[in-house]
Amino acid sequence: MVRPLRIQYRGAFYHVTSRGNEKKDLYRDDCDRRRFLKILKSVVDKYKWNIYAYCLMNNHYHLLIETPLKNLSFGMRQLNGVYGQYFNRRHTRVGHLFQGRFKSLLIEKESYLLEVSRYIILNPVRAGLIDEPVDWKWSSYRGMVAFRKKSFLQSNIILGFFSNYLPEAQKKYIEYINEGIGRESPLKKAKGGFILGGNIFVAQSMKKVERIRSEEIRKQEKYVSRPKLNEIFYEVNRDEGINIAINKWGYSLKAVGDFLDLHYSWISRIANGKAKNKT
Repeated sequence: MVRPLRIQYRGAFYHVTSRGNEKKDLYRDDCDRRRFLKILKSVVDKYKWNIYAYCLMNNHYHLLIETPLKNLSFGMRQLNGVYGQYFNRRHTRVGHLFQGRFKSLLIEKESYLLEVSRYIILNPVRAGLIDEPVDWKWSSYRGMVAFRKKSFLQSNIILGFFSNYLPEAQKKYIEYINEGIGRESPLKKAKGGFILGGNIFVAQSMKKVERIRSEEIRKQEKYVSRPKLNEIFYEVNRDEGINIAINKWGYSLKAVGDFLDLHYSWISRIANGKAKNKT
C-alpha cells in the first residue's frame, strides 16, 4: 500500500486524526485520557507545536495543529509511540495500538481553520455521546470558554476570529459552535483527500506536492541501483563500509546494525566518526 503523502513546511496547519487498531478503544478510562494529554503537552513543548483544538473520542482522536517547524511526522511518531508504550504497559497487552499511520489534512488558515476547529469540537455530539459540547470534558471546548484551560491550548487565534474583547469573543465562539450542530463536515471539501483551502492555496500546495514527489522519485531511483550490504562490505573494512552504506546509499542504522550484529547506536557513532575500535 502506498503511504499517504505528507506536505510538511514551517507554519503549516493540519487536522490530524489517529485511530485504534481494529477500531478498538485508545482510552479505557479517564486515567488513559489524562496520560495522553500529558504526553501531548510534552510533544507540544519539545516540537514547538501550537494546538488550536483537540478532541479525544473513544477509539480515535482529533488535533488541530500548527507546526512552526517542519516536524509533524517526528512529533506524531513521538506522541503515538510514547502513548502506545504506556497503554500496552498499563493494560498488559502487546502489539500495535494504532491503526497504521496517522492521517493529516493540510488546512488553509484563513478559509477553514475556524470551521475545522468546530468540526473537531462537535465530534461527541455527532456520535450521540452528548447533547451539548460543554458536556464533553475531553475536548478543547471548555478551555476556549475558560471553564478549564489546558496549558498547551492556544485559544487566541480561534477566538480572535470573533473579537479582540475576550468575553465577547467567547460568547460568539459558543454561538458559532452551536450553529454547527447538524451541518455537513467541511472535510468533504478537501482536494485529493489531503488539502483543504481555496483555489490559490490548493495550487500552491500542489506545487509542493510535485517537489516532494520529484524528490521521492530521485531517492527511489538511487536506491534501486544501490548495492546490497554484503556487496558493500565485501572489499572494505567495517567502518568504511558503515560510512558507505549509510552516508552514500542511505541504509538505515538498524539495517546496518542487524547486518553486522551491532546495536544501531554504535553504528551511529561509527558513521559520525565517534567510535573506532569496537569489534
